[in-house]
Amino acid sequence: MKYKIVFLSLFISLIIMTASSQDKPKYKPLTAEEELVILHKGTERPYSGKYYLNTEQGSYQCKRCGADLYKSENKFDAQCGWPSFDDEIQGAVERKRDADGRRTEILCANCGAHLGHVFEGEGFTQKNIRHCVNSISLNFEPLKITEIQYDTAYFASGCFWGTQYQFQKKAGIISTEVGYMGGHRDHPSYQQVCTGNTGHAETTKVIYDPQKISFREIAILFFETHDPGELNRQGPDIGTQYRSAIFYTSENEKQ
Repeated sequence: MKYKIVFLSLFISLIIMTASSQDKPKYKPLTAEEELVILHKGTERPYSGKYYLNTEQGSYQCKRCGADLYKSENKFDAQCGWPSFDDEIQGAVERKRDADGRRTEILCANCGAHLGHVFEGEGFTQKNIRHCVNSISLNFEPLKITEIQYDTAYFASGCFWGTQYQFQKKAGIISTEVGYMGGHRDHPSYQQVCTGNTGHAETTKVIYDPQKISFREIAILFFETHDPGELNRQGPDIGTQYRSAIFYTSENEKQ
């Protein structure tokens, strides 16, 4: 009888330990740098985060647990050096008085990961609120774009960073991406394109919503923001890679 009681006690203990281990939340492994911010409430250097200037549409998630925190439509540039949002996904962010007694800390409501701080009354947006978030506390999930929803066009007008800057400000343009097009070499490097031997031009890929902006409107912006009469150059940038070109993707765009 004594052995049966001991065996039963061990069996119950094993069940409790197994259940306890199953209930323990599973979080993504973090690097030492990520732990410094997410677990120990540090702050990444301003202007160093990968999402500070990100303009793609999508959602921002907690790096530790993967919970959705912010939508790209609420992101804005406060020129502070960190990603800024004027709203969060409902119930996703917890507020807590910071250890300094002055600021308000923001944390992932699901796992308690440190995100940054929230400020009010600065007047950046109509909502008058700014979530100042460390990029290192986030992951980004781009919006899944289908051909049914959006159209794609490609424009070359000198330095692709300048071209991208002009397009990404326009309403109706979903996202922009820079690269090379029009040449004969697959996956060229910047140095290879600069030799002028690849045939490629610095190009900006533009994904746009045809219900909000037409290809014609985008093409007009293309002509208004550079000089297509300059041959194989644009301002101080000289070379065939800086030529002016439109790469159409449909007969409608060609017309």
